[in-house]
Amino acid sequence: MWLVVMFDLPVTTKKARQDYTQFRRSLLADGFTMLQYSVYARYCESEDDAAKHRRRVRGSLPPAGQVRIVSITDRQFGKMEIYSAFLHQAPENAPEQMQFL
Repeated sequence: MWLVVMFDLPVTTKKARQDYTQFRRSLLADGFTMLQYSVYARYCESEDDAAKHRRRVRGSLPPAGQVRIVSITDRQFGKMEIYSAFLHQAPENAPEQMQFL
């Protein structure tokens, strides 16, 4: 499953810009990838894994603005249509499963 975080944060003051940057960096440090400005996604192998990352996002919420978290199945994510400069692109692939030896 994919965990998608969408946010609209104020950047009108220096403190708000710092909060925005700190939140964005926390998403990147937790393995999220930017799909668009203010839209980040991360692949999770299970509901427990997704719950762990939801808690991490909630723990790094900035004091102002709006943040939304949504779970999307692999199948739904794969049906996403992406257009860049009016050219169709394929959605991101789920990462290969890690194996412990």
